[in-house]
Formats: sequence, structure tokens, C-alpha cells
Amino acid sequence: MTESDLNRVLLVEDTAPLARVYTEYLHSEGYEVEHQETGTQALESLRLRQPGALVLDLKLPDIDGLEVLRAARESHPDLPVIVVTAHGSISVAVEAMRDGAFDFLVKPFTAARLIVTVRNALERRRLTRIVAHYRRELDRGSFHSFIGASTPMQTVYRLIESVAPSRASVFLTGESGTGKELAADAIHRCSPRRDHPFIAINCAAIPKDLLESEIFGHVKGAFTGAVGDRAGAARQADGGTLFLDEVCEMPMELQAKILRFVQTGTFQPVGGTQMEKVDVRFISATNRDPLAEVAAGRFREDLYYRLHVVPIHLPPLREREGDVCLIARHFLADMAKEEGKAFQRLDGDAESALMAYDFPGNVRQLQNILRNVVVLNDGAAVTRAMLPEPLRSATVDTAARRNPPESGAAPSPERTPAAQAAADPLASSTEIVPLWQLEKQAIQRALALTGDDVPRAAALLEISPSTIYRKLQQWKIKITG
Repeated sequence: MTESDLNRVLLVEDTAPLARVYTEYLHSEGYEVEHQETGTQALESLRLRQPGALVLDLKLPDIDGLEVLRAARESHPDLPVIVVTAHGSISVAVEAMRDGAFDFLVKPFTAARLIVTVRNALERRRLTRIVAHYRRELDRGSFHSFIGASTPMQTVYRLIESVAPSRASVFLTGESGTGKELAADAIHRCSPRRDHPFIAINCAAIPKDLLESEIFGHVKGAFTGAVGDRAGAARQADGGTLFLDEVCEMPMELQAKILRFVQTGTFQPVGGTQMEKVDVRFISATNRDPLAEVAAGRFREDLYYRLHVVPIHLPPLREREGDVCLIARHFLADMAKEEGKAFQRLDGDAESALMAYDFPGNVRQLQNILRNVVVLNDGAAVTRAMLPEPLRSATVDTAARRNPPESGAAPSPERTPAAQAAADPLASSTEIVPLWQLEKQAIQRALALTGDDVPRAAALLEISPSTIYRKLQQWKIKITG
């Protein structure tokens, strides 16, 4: 919906003189007005084009105004509807408000009353759209094949969306298992090349003497075993994306040919005499420090700068706040279905162990751990005892070592049952308290136990971090961490 659509008002009024007056009122404020005399005409207009607001007289010659209101709200739930009624029909206006009308006007009304009501309706709609946009941007729990709602991953998602429409080469860095190929695939899927091939070549997995042929192809007789012409990844990716994974493993002699390919879009198959030209978008990735490889003389500096146009770093799992539990639940659901097991969730102790572990192998290691658990166990919930070592022994001390408390901070007392009861007076009380107080206490307790780590507290409470921030704002509580 464009800004011009938001500035357009659909007026439904069967009395021509009144319609002209209302139209002049709205025109004086710069609004575009479309006038319809019947409910049928109004619904047809809504089907073709959605206005910013609907001003609807409830007394129409063909259809009851309330029916038009309900149909309009059903087809356009966010459309603000301002109903117009006579003095003797206030009860009808109240019913209209129950059916979702934004506001009502009682005839006769002034130009100022109409203009203020329409302005408020359009402004609220704009704000609603802005809030929805930022909620989509900031609260995404998944993105293409990624699972994760943490702040570092939201940054990655936005970078992918920003760079995808361009032709610029992208250089992905990150530890092994952080999802570099998923990022490359997401860039391709978000790009105008999405309907063309995405070809991935792992430069570390192919023998060095075969890598050139895998990328550029070969002609018949080029070497022993070349019994026919073969198109390489460069030709297969024409019009699409070529992903060079572990690019720093590429031998130096091949790097010069890749540089020419990146610069000109042309290449020569192994054993061939003719140059071929293709249109590909380059995405590269490595789990090493590429500048260190350049400094060590293992990677060409000119190739590095050709490929390293837009860098995107994939954060390790230990830096992704509460994502480990989101990902684990996703893997558990899929694997339980695949293996025919009854698992439905991870219990709180198992999730605490996952949160406390560093995961040097990142998401790939977490995936393997969950596969191990599902294959060797069964039950409604995954428990800490089902986890392999060293996760089974992982405690919050691990997390504390990653995020040590400020110097001078006193250690927390042992959480004995008596201490817990003292800290949680509702646990031993028979008094019924309001639900919001229980919610507030649960959030405050989770924050206390996690050292004011909002993402970790949200993961353990199984809610969004934004929910905690919103509640804290409502309660005017500040986070010290």
C-alpha cells in the first residue's frame, strides 16, 4: 500500500448534497476522496483498491451499513472505518464500534470534527504499519533456513536483504558450523537471480588437481579419464550465483585464473582453446582470517579485494544470546518426527545445560548432539541425563566464565529451599494474587538468576526478549546488566 493510498478516503453517502459538503471538507485538508452512493459500490471499490480510511453512512439504500462495515473489516482488517449516524441511532453506532469501527460521527457535524477524526484514523494506521514493519525487522525468529531471534542474527538478516538485490561480491566469514552456506543460499534466494542456479563449490573438499576442472569444466581428452566435454560450476551457474566455500584453501596457481574470471566474467575450460563468457554473482566464504592468509602469502591480495566487496560475519552460537534453545527445539521437532520418537520438548534443566555450553562446533555440533539424543533415547522431554558429555556437566559456571561478573560483585547465596521461599513468598502462600504480579515476579526471578541477561531469561521463560523489554518499560524497571 503506497503513501498516496493512505491519503485516500472512501466516502459512502447516499445523500448527494451531504456527500459534496463532506468531500469539500476533506479536500480542504489535501485528502483524495472517492465517493460511492451504495454499499454494493463501496464493497466493489474496496475489492479493487484499498483506501487509507473509510467514512461510512450506516443508512444506505441497498445494504445495511453494519453489513458493509463487517465485510470491509473482514477483507481489510487494518482499515479504519468511521461510521456516520443520526442522533436517534447512537445504539447502532455503539454496535458498530463493537464490530471494529474506529470512531463514529453524529449528524450534523462540523468540518473540524470530520477532519480531526479522519486525521487520527490515518495517523494511527501509519503508526500501526511502522510498528509492524519494525516488529518484522527486529523480532524475526527465522529467516529462510536460519533459526534465530538474537540481535546479532537480526543484523545478519538485514545485511543479507540489503546486499541481495545488487551484483556486488559477498565475502562470508565465521567459524565452522555457523551457517555460511545458508547465508549464501539466502542471498541468492533474496536476489533477482533466484530463478537461476545456485552452484556451491567446496574448495577444501575437492583434490587440488581436480578443482580447476570442477570450476571451469574440461574438454574431451584434456587429461586421462576426460572421455567427453564437461561443463564446470562456472558454466552451470550462468545467470545465477557461484558460491566458493573455503576459498582460502584454493591453490595459488588457480587463484590467478579465478581472479581473471572475477574481473572479466570469462574463463577457459581445462584443455580448451576458446574463452567462454558467463554472468555469475560471486559469494565466497572462509572459516579463517582472510587478511592473515594474505599476510602469510597463501591468498592473493588482489583476489581478496575483488571478492571482499561486502563482508558479512556469521556470529558463533555462543554469541547468539538465547538462539541455542530456539534452534534445539526446531531440530528436536524435526528429528523426533524423522526417527518416530515421542519427544516434544526439552526440559528446563536440559535447556540450562545447552545455554551453559560454549559449542565450539556451533550449530553443526548442536545438530549432531540432538541427533545423538533422539536416536539413543525416547520420552516426552529431553532431560539433562540424556545429553552427552560435556554438556551433561555444563553449569552456569561456564556462562559465568564467558561473562564474568563485575569486580567487587558479591557471589549469590546458595539457593536452599528456605532461601527460595524467602525470595519467593508466593511459593508458600495460599493467597490468590493477580496474574500480572505472578508474571512480573517470574520475569524478575529469571533476570536475577541469569544476571540480568534478557535474551537468556527470555529463552528460559520461552518468550521473546522484546516481551521482557516491553514489560520492564511498563513497570519502569531498569536493567543493570
